[in-house]
Amino acid sequence: MAKSIISEGKTTNEAIEKGLKQLNVSKNKVDIKVLENEEKRSFFSILTPRVVKVELTVKEENKAEGKKETREIEKKEIILSEEEQEAAKNNVDNFMKEFLKYLPDGTKYEIEKTKTGLNINILNADLGYLIGYRGETLYAVQNILSAIAGKNIQNKVRVILDIEGYKAKREKTLEDLAEKVAKTVVRTGKAVTLEPMLAYERKIIHSKLQSHPKVETKSIGEEPRRRVVISLKK
Repeated sequence: MAKSIISEGKTTNEAIEKGLKQLNVSKNKVDIKVLENEEKRSFFSILTPRVVKVELTVKEENKAEGKKETREIEKKEIILSEEEQEAAKNNVDNFMKEFLKYLPDGTKYEIEKTKTGLNINILNADLGYLIGYRGETLYAVQNILSAIAGKNIQNKVRVILDIEGYKAKREKTLEDLAEKVAKTVVRTGKAVTLEPMLAYERKIIHSKLQSHPKVETKSIGEEPRRRVVISLKK
């Protein structure tokens, strides 16, 4: 049976937000029914506290949706020909030669061809601004390089960019976080919702705990504030 709760607030929106927080789900995951509307108030009720009641019922998910919550969507790999790999490398190489003029002196880069695209590493300890807060700028640059790499190539070119080994360090930080929170969940029996993360960061958390004997993970919310919830297995 679908889970339902009654939530109250001074306005309909406030009541809904409180209910969503209690259920720990996003708005598109529930059916909402207003039980008492703030507009329907008599003259004699203006001196009493305003209360709006709404009923929130969690929608039933099909198996496909359930898998999407516990794992990030796995994209089908597109295998590139040798000619496509070389063309993609040349596209990025030409761009990087110009891009280096705007980067600190001594900056170098490496490009490795793969069957699905390119691995690019930019090397300079003074490129923190190109990484940005938790890698947001790095991933923006990666998207730009993906578009450049795929110029005049029919298949999609997958570009993986790293700067001074940032991704390996971030992955270790997230794996340590996953283990620490899992221990807390097991000890307290209470689910923990992590702060909003990028898709690749959520995937690291899911992968780290997918074989854990006592906890499970799922993603909730909408981008860019999608979060991972770690809870005890049912």
